[in-house]
Amino acid sequence: MQPMSLFVVMNAGSGHGDTQIAIEIVREKLAQSGRQYELFLVQNPQQLPLLAGRAASKARTFNGAVIGAGGDGTLNAVARAAYAFERPFGALPLGTFNYFGRNHHIPEDPATAMDAVLRGVPHATQVGQINGQLILVNASLGLYPKLLEDREAYKQQFGRNRFVALAASVITFLRDHRALQLQIERDGVVKTLQTSTLFVGNNALQLEQIGIDEADAVPGQLAAIAVLPAGKSAMMTLLLRGALGSLGASENIESFPFTRLIVTPRLSYGPRRIKVAIDGEIHWFRVPLTFEVAPRPLQLLMPPELASVSKGLSQ
Repeated sequence: MQPMSLFVVMNAGSGHGDTQIAIEIVREKLAQSGRQYELFLVQNPQQLPLLAGRAASKARTFNGAVIGAGGDGTLNAVARAAYAFERPFGALPLGTFNYFGRNHHIPEDPATAMDAVLRGVPHATQVGQINGQLILVNASLGLYPKLLEDREAYKQQFGRNRFVALAASVITFLRDHRALQLQIERDGVVKTLQTSTLFVGNNALQLEQIGIDEADAVPGQLAAIAVLPAGKSAMMTLLLRGALGSLGASENIESFPFTRLIVTPRLSYGPRRIKVAIDGEIHWFRVPLTFEVAPRPLQLLMPPELASVSKGLSQ
């Protein structure tokens, strides 16, 4: 059987190492594979959806697979195109945190990750959705999108590494924030919730690391985490608890698993839209917001030995 053609969408600006070296490694591995391939280099983030869609369209035409190379936001955009065209998806994690790759034990070294993709076969992997748009790792509204915007600004000034990301988080948490008023419907039950942040997770590794019990519910469900209104000292305590893996034990946290959640924020007059962070990237959505497990899994390319230990595979 002839190996699948590969259509690789690579973010030339992801990560904190020498991106050009990573590009050359991927090119060399593709050339050595003997497969039909095409490499799409994203120089401008605004090009990403267009190039991802073009790669997925070609993958459908040539019965191939779509590969995303970059951080979690890049992987989300490429996976979204692969999912829409019902093509297998491979991941080369090249970002700062790489939660999607780490959750599935995909190597962060470009050469090793490329070898894994070349040996990979499709494995059904759970993904979430918000109003029909894919969630690989997490989605959130409220304080967290602001934190991501601040973090990106600091990264551009001081570099892309986890220390800069943590420092930006501390600065953001120390500012004053207005709580969200949310109407939440789950399993036919409607309740009102006041929160500074609503976080929805589809990544068992991330949930485990911050100490959320609902990590065990993935796969099969998503996990919601609401940060209840609190003062600055309490918010700093929450940040510390998250770093120490005990966030779920805080009285300022409410968390629960679900398969479908309808969220209606109380907004001021004007456009009925709200800012939502998905896998580290900012998007705008009309309300209400429907979070749910996607109706079909993503077909993730993985070698058998990685698939057997990966978290979040569909049962």
